[in-house]
Amino acid sequence: MTTESAATQTTGQSGERGFCGDQSATSLAGAARDYIDRIRGGDMGSLPAVLGLVVLFVIFSILRPESFPSTYNMANLVVQAGAICVLAMGLVPVLLIGDIDLSAGVAGGACAAVMAVLVHSNGQAWYVAVLVALIVAAVIGLAIGGLVAMLGIPSFVVTLAFFLGLQGMTLRVVGQGGAVPVRSEPVLDISNSNVPPTLGWIGVVVLLLGFAAVSIRSQRTKAAAGLQRPPLSLVLVKIGALAVILLVATYLLNQNRARTAIIELSGIPYVVPLVAVLLLVWTFVFTRTTYGRHVYAVGGNREAARRAGINVTRIRISVFVICTVMAAVSGIIAASRLNSVTPGSGGGNTLLYAVGAAVIGGTSLFGGRGQIRDAIIGGLVIATIANGLGLLDQSAYVNFVVTGGVLLLAASVDAISRRRRAATGH
Repeated sequence: MTTESAATQTTGQSGERGFCGDQSATSLAGAARDYIDRIRGGDMGSLPAVLGLVVLFVIFSILRPESFPSTYNMANLVVQAGAICVLAMGLVPVLLIGDIDLSAGVAGGACAAVMAVLVHSNGQAWYVAVLVALIVAAVIGLAIGGLVAMLGIPSFVVTLAFFLGLQGMTLRVVGQGGAVPVRSEPVLDISNSNVPPTLGWIGVVVLLLGFAAVSIRSQRTKAAAGLQRPPLSLVLVKIGALAVILLVATYLLNQNRARTAIIELSGIPYVVPLVAVLLLVWTFVFTRTTYGRHVYAVGGNREAARRAGINVTRIRISVFVICTVMAAVSGIIAASRLNSVTPGSGGGNTLLYAVGAAVIGGTSLFGGRGQIRDAIIGGLVIATIANGLGLLDQSAYVNFVVTGGVLLLAASVDAISRRRRAATGH
């Protein structure tokens, strides 16, 4: 068995992209029946999270019709979700191989502190500071991955140690009881400024045309090669559904949402296209490349992947590097929103929310199952709970209890689905 075939076989068994994942009927009705069969077999994917997000939107819109569904709050909601979504995207690859990174949140805070100090105290250009922060993140990821993959220390222990140590690093860089302000305009614009409406429309149209072209081309290529593929009608429905969602969202965010008549506040927050670009890049990496198939193969069956010739050690190290680099981006986004970096940046519940976002979105804690988009869906669920309960003037403990309950429910669904798949042979 070759490396490629083994990776593809394992990927298909884990429910991701592979020959098994391409199996579908040749009509829209047949595709719907196949999807229902997969759900009955325990392969629910992101469906519970999507349904939960819809329910939350409906409930909060009913309870706070004057504020929750407003364009001002929707823009605030996506900004709130930005940092968590990015951190969760970084955690997904680690979870895919059955490991965990408890230090991701504080790693992001430490890297953001490095960036802020370089700009504020050393007068470095923002892009130099950001690049250095990302390099520091990559070094941290290499260290964690090396200890886990090469020395065989459990990831829980290694990342717990880094969780403690990186907080000390942030405290040393920032100073006890202090805060480093973020003064760089490009960094501040990430969470506090908006894309001009015209440019926003152009970007969305280009994105939709690109998605449509890639989807239709992929379907026709598989058809020409005689491979099993989704019916063209299903591809067109997906394109249409995405077009409706993006065009409506763009229209709403391009409206003037300022609360006073003397200023105009419109456009898509810059954090949205940043998250979208990261989503597209990592989705391509993990669904369209050999590396991505190898990650799923390692997560599905580590020993089988090793026997097939996959460098398991390298794969495990690489996902920790990806995680910490994404954590650095998340920390910079959070610093942009708060306009400063403190010794506690990235601590508290940051990591728990990010792990919760990935799991709620559909990524399995048992490894081998999940997609990058799960982080976005789960991140929106987490942000919606916090945003909606805040508008309802609920106490902080209610937010913790509700979020914890949702996470426990998602983990329960994951465990039940796993048992169901094992029982039905999916």
